[in-house]
Amino acid sequence: MSLELAQRFTEILLALAFLQQSAEHMSGPNAARALFLTRAVLCLALLTGVYSDWSLVALSIHSIAVLHRYNGPYNGGSDRMGLLILYCLTLSHWLPEGPLTQTAFAYLGVQVILSYFISGWVKILNPAWRSGAALRDVFAFSAYPVAENLRALAPHPRAMRTASWAVIGFEVLFPLALLNQTLLIAALACAAAFHIANACLFGLNRFVWFWLAAYPSILWLQSRLIAPA
Repeated sequence: MSLELAQRFTEILLALAFLQQSAEHMSGPNAARALFLTRAVLCLALLTGVYSDWSLVALSIHSIAVLHRYNGPYNGGSDRMGLLILYCLTLSHWLPEGPLTQTAFAYLGVQVILSYFISGWVKILNPAWRSGAALRDVFAFSAYPVAENLRALAPHPRAMRTASWAVIGFEVLFPLALLNQTLLIAALACAAAFHIANACLFGLNRFVWFWLAAYPSILWLQSRLIAPA
């Protein structure tokens, strides 16, 4: 995958992610509605691809207003990932063409890979995750709309332990997918399915689009690291 194609895919997916986020505020207070309506308009401009460079600059400046309004990334990890993608993408468009441009975009791919690996490593260090107790509590006590038949799995420690280690193993081993393009595509498909399942079961819908928006950077990075002989 070429850098230009990876950038374009990232632009489209990021614009969709921000549009979803903006739609959540259309029924809110007037100030928030105006703020996110502006973001929605800028995202529509980014989707066209006509003035991507300037649309990204405008979105980056606008993001400062959003950060000021909410005293930081108010929705945690998904907002931070969205800003990381936005800033890396903007730099990759505006830095002098060559190593600096590639480094800015590669940094995004590295950070996404680390987001999976570190998440898995933290779980390994946590006894509650190793035993399955943490996942059991998610199913048993979560306020999110988990289906009743899934709540019924909570009292089954073996199932919870197996599921916990499946998640841990996938996250910790994720960087190895960079060794082969087919393996990486399969790993990204599994990761996307994981995020979609979390959105359906636990309401973590923002993570889907923002993490998908970062996947082109990983595919491009892999093509650079494992160049054909």
